[in-house]
Amino acid sequence: MRGGDPVSLQRLIEMPEERARNRAATARRLLAYVAPYKREVALALALVILASVTQALGPAIIGYAVDQFVYPGGSVVGLLLSMGALAVVNVVGLFAAREQIVYIGIVGQNVLLHLRQQIFHKVQALPLRYFDKNPVGDVMSRLVNDTDTINQFLGQGVVQILGSLFGLVGILIGMFAQNPPLALASSLVIPLVLAVTQGVSRIARQRYRKTRQTIGDVSANLQEEIAGIRVAQAYNRTSANIQRFAERNQANRQANLSATAVTSAFTPLIEVINVLAIALIAALGGYLALQGQASVGVVVAFIAYLQNLFRPLQAVSTIYTQAQASLAGAERIFDLIDAGEERDAPNAKPMPPIQGRVVFDRVSFAYDPKKPVLHEVSFAAEPGQTVAIVGPTGAGKTTIVSLLQRFYDVNEGTIYIDGIDIRTVTRASLRAQMGAVLQDGFLFAGTVADNIRYGRLSATDAEVEAAAKLANAHEFILRLKDGYNTRLGERGSGLSQGQRQLISIARAILADPRILILDEATASVDTYTESLIQRALERLMRGRTSFVIAHRLSTVRRADLILVVNEGRIVERGTHRELLVRGGLYAELYQRQFREPVPGRGNGKAHERVATSALLMS
Repeated sequence: MRGGDPVSLQRLIEMPEERARNRAATARRLLAYVAPYKREVALALALVILASVTQALGPAIIGYAVDQFVYPGGSVVGLLLSMGALAVVNVVGLFAAREQIVYIGIVGQNVLLHLRQQIFHKVQALPLRYFDKNPVGDVMSRLVNDTDTINQFLGQGVVQILGSLFGLVGILIGMFAQNPPLALASSLVIPLVLAVTQGVSRIARQRYRKTRQTIGDVSANLQEEIAGIRVAQAYNRTSANIQRFAERNQANRQANLSATAVTSAFTPLIEVINVLAIALIAALGGYLALQGQASVGVVVAFIAYLQNLFRPLQAVSTIYTQAQASLAGAERIFDLIDAGEERDAPNAKPMPPIQGRVVFDRVSFAYDPKKPVLHEVSFAAEPGQTVAIVGPTGAGKTTIVSLLQRFYDVNEGTIYIDGIDIRTVTRASLRAQMGAVLQDGFLFAGTVADNIRYGRLSATDAEVEAAAKLANAHEFILRLKDGYNTRLGERGSGLSQGQRQLISIARAILADPRILILDEATASVDTYTESLIQRALERLMRGRTSFVIAHRLSTVRRADLILVVNEGRIVERGTHRELLVRGGLYAELYQRQFREPVPGRGNGKAHERVATSALLMS
């Protein structure tokens, strides 16, 4: 679901629940991340067992004290000694409980560190196709929200589940050791509790999956609206955006309320079963005591055992539902981790140093198989040439250079660089010899120098400054508060569009690419800044094979070859003068930018007049 798609509240609330997947497989995969920390897990388990022993000893000491020092005779000293022993047992139990939380916490945080690193590494390796279909906000939700649910479970839930299970075993051993008939009667309640837990948790897991889906939609919408706040305010869309976000937020609220409605039933049900069980044991124990088959102390101990028995059962039932949320989050994370990456061919080799001859040989491509974008595109660019790609919006210009950089692979045909099919080399070695300056020069939060050095991380300060001078950026950088050490906000906030472009050009100069791609690099700046950028680009393009995408045809007049693209096909090619004289689509586009619109293209004389006048202008 795209973050920008209008989605009604009702549609979000009624999203179909995804069928539960293999919980055991997801749990095993999640536990595999714990395997490297066997020592910490072993220590935690030892402490859990120690805490469980203290839970079993407590009621036994109380029962022993009642029988020996309270009824039928009394002994203050014996009673005090028993209470002292009970205090020691409880202190040991508290120490064991604290330390097991510490060790499990260490394991949980290390697992989360590994998971987040793996997710981020995966995001860097995902192809652009993935982001074409999945909003960035949803990816961020998996990295932040879904890992947080796992954090809560590993940091607290695992400790409580392990402690509760071992405590339950210890309590049952203590009960059967004291009075098997009462222990058997008491244990009959366990299957009932487990049945309630299993039935309700199955519903809860489905509900929690929906909460993960809706919070992902909220995150996607939030990220998009914050990134586009300038546009929203410019078009007075803030009220509509608030309403749309409210719908998504409301859907998430409804999903959480739905999940809470299920999980909130656990505690009351367990409490009712607890009270009924205590009443049953009190009645049965009283009867056995009257028959001489159980002492009063044993009955008191069993009531204490039951209270302790229901605490782990209640904890298991509660944490079990938390585990459902954790498994739902883990499934979404593993879906991301399992997504197809950009993979090189098994026998791919590093790209040798590029000379710069680029050939497109009958290249066809489609993002969607039903909607072809390029149709048998063929052309050749010689080393050091500047090739301009022009045409109407949506003609396929940016797709051509995206294929050259292997952001996507061709469906048909071949792209050669220096006679080498680019699919046979590694993407990293190919892109390492390419550089790009885009219409919206993206800058990262950090210093100006860091953003220029992004082109080559090993560059010295002197090399960074030299690149800025070539890009005509040095002077305005020195006027900034801290010069090259000035910290920029997200996307270079605080700088003008032209200044961001000049820094992007400096970055490309520093990278020293053999093939350069300029995608509308001067489209969003004023005339003066355009002249600065144009001069910087001329220095940058010198001696490199360059591909220039431009709507402003005045910027491509000096190109060695101009390709005119329309509806995914190259319909014209030649130099600026040749295309004007020809009087085709290029001449028409050029004339529209500098003079009146041309009459219908079928009028050859009109085209001749247009071409002649435009040629004189150039």
